[in-house]
Amino acid sequence: MELDVLERCMHEMQVILDRTVAVVSPDGKVIAATNDGEVGRVYPNVAVFFASADKIAVQDETTMIKLYINGQPKFAIVIDGTDNQAHTYVSLINRWLLAELEDEVHEADFNSFLKNILLENELPGDIPLKARDYKIAYATKRCAFLICVKENDCQSVVDILRNMFPNRQQDFILPLDQENIVLLKDLQRDQDGNFSVNVTSDSVAESVLGTLKSELMTTFHIGVGLVIETLKDVAKSYREATLALVIGRIFSPESDIMKYEQLGLGRLIYQLSPTLCKMFLDEVFPDNSYFQLDNETLLTIDKFFENNLNGSETSRQLFVHRNTLVYRLDKVQKLTRLDLRKFDDAVLFKLASMVRLYMEYQERQSFTTPEDLNRE
Repeated sequence: MELDVLERCMHEMQVILDRTVAVVSPDGKVIAATNDGEVGRVYPNVAVFFASADKIAVQDETTMIKLYINGQPKFAIVIDGTDNQAHTYVSLINRWLLAELEDEVHEADFNSFLKNILLENELPGDIPLKARDYKIAYATKRCAFLICVKENDCQSVVDILRNMFPNRQQDFILPLDQENIVLLKDLQRDQDGNFSVNVTSDSVAESVLGTLKSELMTTFHIGVGLVIETLKDVAKSYREATLALVIGRIFSPESDIMKYEQLGLGRLIYQLSPTLCKMFLDEVFPDNSYFQLDNETLLTIDKFFENNLNGSETSRQLFVHRNTLVYRLDKVQKLTRLDLRKFDDAVLFKLASMVRLYMEYQERQSFTTPEDLNRE
């Protein structure tokens, strides 16, 4: 963490300073510098400087100052030159780096607190008190968004989200691992902190998805929890967003945004035991009659359901004659004893198809390694 901060500061300093500045470890090795070619170089005189009681010194055409962290000299900042300007520069750089490192520690504690809430590792009674200490609004409408990314896209996604939601006291971006990022969005305020009625979970999800796709040109999946009223309830919204992604991938794998409130029958089926599911499938599709349906027939059934059992519209979209559609539906009835033109039979078939998808998911899970789970 410290090295990342120091490297970032050195990179920013390149464009504002015409002298070489380096951050050096106690053994004299350069770990970060405004000139990348300096990294790895050894300053022998730095070890002597660390052994002395001096806080600032001039040696070999350079000015150096000790950078104290938690009261102990951790690094030395070395700048070219021994004039008064070099002395001023190195003192200002020392203060800047110290402030940046302190902010990084604060942000790490800040993020740790929020992650503990998400994972229910924080006592409910402590949350309002700590929220006040961190200057986080406790009572406001929020929603958890779980964004699933490819491992090599994680940092890029975090950077894009921070540009989209720059107010770090209002909207929180929490990378959980290399493939999952949580966005806790305040839905009562816009980016300027003003109250707004136009910020909804739908608008946020669509905005995030559209921006990520345009910036990185790849696919993403976003799980959306329900809106909650207080900070202590974000764990509930996060669980819902997680469940939305899991169930959405089973029953609507083509969807990019999966909302907990729109899971419908999928959420109910997900809670059924495999034994009950198998019994149900055996009753609806005896002798595995479902697997006797060919791909063309299954496509026809899906399109028939998409068009709310409207035969004329289904025929038009499939570019087939109405009699061809009737023939295929008769074939389904003959094999499964279910007439999909009847509402009750259509509902039963649809429900059984969803249960079958869930059973297939369960079977895949039983033969899946932890590494495979992370890739899904």
